[in-house]
Amino acid sequence: MILQLDLETHKTLDDVRRFLAGNPAGTALVPQRQQAYTHLERVLRRFSYWRLNKPDKGLLRRYLERTTGLSPAQLTRLIRRYLQQGQLSDRRRGPARPFATKYTRQDVLLLAETDELHGSLSGPATVAICKRQWELFQDRRFERLAGLSNGHLYNLRRSRTYQRRLTAQQATRPSQVSIGERRRPQPEGRAGYLRVDSVHQGDLDKVKGVYHINVVDEVTQYQFVGSVERISERYLLPVLEDLLAAFPFRILGLHADNGSEYINHQVARLLEKLRIEHFTKSRPRHSNDNALVESKNGTVIRKQLGYGHIPGRYAQQLHAFNREVLSPYLNYHRPCYFPSQQVDAKGKLRRRYRRQDIHTPYERLKALPGAAGWLREGVDFEQLDAQAYARSDNQAAKRLNQARDELFRQLRGEVASAA
Repeated sequence: MILQLDLETHKTLDDVRRFLAGNPAGTALVPQRQQAYTHLERVLRRFSYWRLNKPDKGLLRRYLERTTGLSPAQLTRLIRRYLQQGQLSDRRRGPARPFATKYTRQDVLLLAETDELHGSLSGPATVAICKRQWELFQDRRFERLAGLSNGHLYNLRRSRTYQRRLTAQQATRPSQVSIGERRRPQPEGRAGYLRVDSVHQGDLDKVKGVYHINVVDEVTQYQFVGSVERISERYLLPVLEDLLAAFPFRILGLHADNGSEYINHQVARLLEKLRIEHFTKSRPRHSNDNALVESKNGTVIRKQLGYGHIPGRYAQQLHAFNREVLSPYLNYHRPCYFPSQQVDAKGKLRRRYRRQDIHTPYERLKALPGAAGWLREGVDFEQLDAQAYARSDNQAAKRLNQARDELFRQLRGEVASAA
């Protein structure tokens, strides 16, 4: 131990100089605070620090910094205190009345379970789920977590209990085509203006994987996902039509980037057949034109289905999973941020993301003025409520995880048997 080494061998200033020359910084620290105080007091007394000249005091200070690991400012305060009082002691004390623990171990485990089910969403979104579980679905376990602040949520996520529970996830070439209007859509607060993009599930040994079709409404963030074996007219058009028909409200416009899978005459004829008036495409050097669906590609599709290769022959199983399990979870149980727009002092439009603006896409749809008039014929909010509240958020997430695990188990089994 450093205290014994010091008492036995470091009795003169020459011993101190040899020690500093042979021991680089960080090699001989006194680990405990009380040990450091005792060591510091003994060294100051042995060398009669108050009688030394300035160079020798500096030598002794460097020695103490090296052996204790204290900063120069800390060392200055401690030396001053020793010279005034003749001794050193740890003055830290615990609180006279310790703070009561509000969140129990069971609350932390419940938070970890919720994060595991939903894939560890952002803090405000997770807080919104806890509040919905308590207020909307009357789950008594969430009584305390319903009042959890965003800041303390991250404190609980750093706790040992939480960590132990949770430890068990080519560029399109532009083409000059006179199809689609090159502009950004202007929904003006109305649902029905969709963004569409494709996500490729990787290649393996020059064999193409499935493609996912991601369609998102700009205003409500309503989202439906489909899967196709190939990006071609034969495979894509039926799935795209199926996705457009799944939205509970009328479709007014479709926006895509400049990929040829969407900017073509076949898709244009499909939109004309469905009486979708506005067909737009992204502008050059305006990367935000299709940013919403691009962000959903990563936060939803990649997070739920990963990056690994899935052969195209499994597209039908994936499409059924997306339609029956994933899309209902996204629309009725996964909270999203909805920005509020404000004009600052300079007249510039700013987007603000507030906690009170976190809703599920379905809640956002219901909150829009005149939303009932935008629904498709034969669809009303009573029918949608029955689907939205048939399961709690955690129940829907658990169903999603089980269905996804079973799907990938089947895919791995078929691949293994084929090999």
